[in-house]
Amino acid sequence: MMVSVIGLGTWQLGGEWGKRFGSVEVREIFDAARAHGVTLVDTAECYGDHLSERLVGAAIREDRERWIVATKFGHRYTTPFEREQEWTSEQVIAQLEESLAALDTGYIDLYQFHSGTKQVFENDELWSMLDRQKKAGKVRHLGISVSSSIQPDDKLHQVRRARELGAECIQVVYNRLERSSEETILPLCRESDLGVLARVPLASGFLSGGYGADAAFGSGDIRSRRSPREIKLMVVEAERIRREEVPPGTAMAAWALAWCLRSPAVTAVIPGCKNPEQVAQNASAADLRVL
Repeated sequence: MMVSVIGLGTWQLGGEWGKRFGSVEVREIFDAARAHGVTLVDTAECYGDHLSERLVGAAIREDRERWIVATKFGHRYTTPFEREQEWTSEQVIAQLEESLAALDTGYIDLYQFHSGTKQVFENDELWSMLDRQKKAGKVRHLGISVSSSIQPDDKLHQVRRARELGAECIQVVYNRLERSSEETILPLCRESDLGVLARVPLASGFLSGGYGADAAFGSGDIRSRRSPREIKLMVVEAERIRREEVPPGTAMAAWALAWCLRSPAVTAVIPGCKNPEQVAQNASAADLRVL
């Protein structure tokens, strides 16, 4: 599949980013994405209880064929920041049908194993069922979104087995503040000819240039789960990067996305956004070159 190098991440639409979105706001965001050539949208079954998927589906109903829709499986939303694990083939096929209904579509372009452990990953029945869904036309391609919380060796195990299991794309946290995947995962993806979606490319907004040392987040915002010390360290390092690495006159958010894209392993970045203006700024990164 061909995709835009700047995608549209939609975790924020599930309500865990300190803001609730209505259908009109989401439509405006997608209209801006259309205007700037964005074709890739990434969502998940547990961004809200299929809430993000429903908002995405309504926004792209009129021109579904122009979009590459990536969603995920393996969890069920229960309450903010809490998920139930659902990994059996029966549970996943039910999730798939719910995602298709929420997205108001007959097929999903990229269906991704979502941040699971090695134990749930090693399930031949699950992967056989997913292969049958590909043959049935409900799924076009499979991918793996590797979890940040599992052991490094387990991440590598999933990447190494991706092709064998029919997966063609890896989603991984990668940004200027979090570069650990450069050492192992990205080289392995290149070796295996796997597409790479860089998630959290703006480091949860810390690379947007919009936060000072006194940054604080409300309880409805996922970033509130970080300690004040961790937030301060991230803000201080982001400010150093802005001062020493970002060219004068360049928006830091666009620079941070272009920084990810400089890697020959990275196919696309999937930043979130809160408004059409941020969509436009993110899209401008496609024209930047970062050494």
